[in-house]
Amino acid sequence: MNRVERPQGLVSQGGSLGDPGEGEPSRQDRPGVFASPLGCFVVLEGIDGCGKTTQLEHLGQWLPTSGLMPAGAHLLTSREPGGTPMGRALRELLLHPPTGASPCSDAELLLYAADRAQHVCQVIRPALEAGDWVLCDRFSGSTAAYQGYGRGLPLERIAALEGFATGGLEPDLTIWLDLPLEESLRRRGGRAADRIEASGHAFLARVAAGFATLARQRGWQRVDASQRSEVVTQECQAALLGYAAQAPEGRADG
Repeated sequence: MNRVERPQGLVSQGGSLGDPGEGEPSRQDRPGVFASPLGCFVVLEGIDGCGKTTQLEHLGQWLPTSGLMPAGAHLLTSREPGGTPMGRALRELLLHPPTGASPCSDAELLLYAADRAQHVCQVIRPALEAGDWVLCDRFSGSTAAYQGYGRGLPLERIAALEGFATGGLEPDLTIWLDLPLEESLRRRGGRAADRIEASGHAFLARVAAGFATLARQRGWQRVDASQRSEVVTQECQAALLGYAAQAPEGRADG
């Protein structure tokens, strides 16, 4: 994870606590209710190969001069799994387990929850409470997509576990990088697949469909990730600027 000092600017809005259940509006659809009193939490979601890592880097370079952040705020960029030392160990176990140690679906869900609980406790919440911004590659939406829609675990169970792991923390803004599955597979090419990527085409198709459903239900900002990288970056920037412009009175710091 990286931490970068930020110039004076505008503070974006937040939302209410609690993981929305199936069909419930996300806090991004409930203006005027905030999760973090000072900082802003932005998440990039999408299937593997959609360009999250690239956009995390591009947005991390752009935000210092965007005018969106208050004076003295910092930007922290991170990822899941693996945003903490413990998380990096869990990431290795989840994606590249030793022979005979591959977790079952329930254990997989619990390991992701453990990674997120540590990440929120050690990294995300302290940064937000300090008035800093957090830009993260994946959060709870990925768990619903992969373990819920992909593995077929009950979404209600996942929502309850997520609420416990995060303490009710939700992103202020989620940007969904929407990429067709076939393009994702093409981009991956001959690269060796990790354990999740190797779960088969039917699994990955369910995950992709799950992301589309979650985006509609939770009010995520969709960006067409099949475009050129620079165009995707511009649309992500526009999503951030548009979101900040809707900040309720009292939430902006000119």
